[in-house]
Amino acid sequence: MRLASDTTQIAAAAEWRLIGLLLERPRPGWHEEAATLGAEVRDAALRAAAAAARGVSEGDYLRLLGPGGLVSPREVTYRPFADPGRLLAELASVYDAFGFHPRVEDPMDHIAVEAAFVGYLLLKEAFAAACGDRAGVSTTAKARRNFVETHLATLANAFAQRVGNVDASYLRSLGRLLAARLPAGRTDQPLPSAAPVDVCGACELGAAD
Repeated sequence: MRLASDTTQIAAAAEWRLIGLLLERPRPGWHEEAATLGAEVRDAALRAAAAAARGVSEGDYLRLLGPGGLVSPREVTYRPFADPGRLLAELASVYDAFGFHPRVEDPMDHIAVEAAFVGYLLLKEAFAAACGDRAGVSTTAKARRNFVETHLATLANAFAQRVGNVDASYLRSLGRLLAARLPAGRTDQPLPSAAPVDVCGACELGAAD
């Protein structure tokens, strides 16, 4: 039996893709891609954040989020009770389990990468539904919720607070928007073990862009 593809999941995936993109360093083609995605998403606040990013420069971004910048975009910064090596290994295991291989310069615990992964999982859910793979839909949705609660929520909420205190650009708006989508995170929660998962093998998305 073929499940109906969920257009709501696809729309949400596009929004998360845009959030991840806006949290990356501006590069050649970045402004054009952000403008294109910004025109397509439904969320008015996210469209406004994309519009506000039109004039941002690489230097503006690096001053705030670059190495030695005012705000850290990395999860390890906000997990003082977690072993950094284990945290990064956990992220690598989860990404590999779902075939997520982002071609970006950022470390795997960077907020842009984690946001992009949520969008990727939403797209995997929609593809699993199109394949009629109920188990795949359930497994991917569960993994997405666990990832958000275990990793991204902690990072996003702390990031939103920090960036809101030092910045008045699109990144502050983006931090607030991101935190509003997520539950409160914890800095003391343990990292779960991750096992490889085969989700909708007939509908593999391949490597993430």
